Amino acid sequence: MTDDAARALLRDDQPPAAGGLLRALWHGARGEWEAAHAIAQDDPSAAGAWVHAWLHRVEGDDGNAAYWYRRAGRPAAAGPTGDEARAITAALLRETGGE
Repeated sequence: MTDDAARALLRDDQPPAAGGLLRALWHGARGEWEAAHAIAQDDPSAAGAWVHAWLHRVEGDDGNAAYWYRRAGRPAAAGPTGDEARAITAALLRETGGE
């Protein structure tokens, strides 16, 4: 169910009401990199670093992404960025009980 919820959130016409990192992922999924980055860079958590890493990967800045993956305590992703966006969204939904 979480994967379906993640897909739905990322495809929704409106940003999530919860804001925060889910909103950053929503903006990022639409190519609104600056809006997404502004949110992610202000979140000092490991989850914030993970979203930040994904954004730099989307941007094509693999060196900067690697730094943020290390800060997040996660290995650098290698698959499609859309798949990673769904995985991050699903993980955040599980954390917040928003499945």
